[in-house]
Amino acid sequence: MSRHLSLIGMPGAGKTTLGQALAAYFGLPFVDLDAEIVARAGQSIPGIFAQRGELDFRQLEADTLRAVLARPAPLVLATGGGTPCFHNGITALNQHSITLWLDVPVSTLLARLQAAETAQRPLLSQAPAGLETRLYETLTARTQFYQQAQLHCAGDACTVAALLPRLAAAGFPPPAV
Repeated sequence: MSRHLSLIGMPGAGKTTLGQALAAYFGLPFVDLDAEIVARAGQSIPGIFAQRGELDFRQLEADTLRAVLARPAPLVLATGGGTPCFHNGITALNQHSITLWLDVPVSTLLARLQAAETAQRPLLSQAPAGLETRLYETLTARTQFYQQAQLHCAGDACTVAALLPRLAAAGFPPPAV
C-alpha cells in the first residue's frame, strides 16, 4: 500500500491550507477528514456533536480515518485537531502515512480563529474560560499525541518549500508504481 501524508495539529494550525498546497505541488488528491465525516454522517460537525455527542463523533471520526487511510493511492490528508488523540488515531496515522505535526503557537492560533469560524468548531465554541485558555488546555492535553508524528514543523517554517527536502528524506511522495 502506498503511503499517504497526514497533517496533524491544533485547530487553526493551517493543516487544510498547507495540505491543499502540498497536494497541488505533488499532483495528489487532497482529503479533509472533517469533510469526509460530514459526507459520511450527512450532517455538519456541530450537528453531530449536538445530536450524537462527542463520543459518537470520535467513533465516526476513527472509522472515517481508517477508511481514508485504507485508500491505495497516495494522498494528502488534513486531520481534525483531535484525530490523533482518540481511538489510537496516531498509531493508525503513523502506520499508513508520513505524519507531519504543524506546531503553531497559541498566539497564532488565537489570531487565526475568528469568532465566526470558531462556531464551526464545537469544542472551541463551548469554551467557558475563553478561547485562549481553551487553546492552551487543549494543546497541553494533545501534545503527547502530536509529538509522536514522524515530522515536526514549527511556526512559520511550515511552508511547501521548507518541507520539500524533509518530505523527500522521509520518502514522500512514494515512487510511482
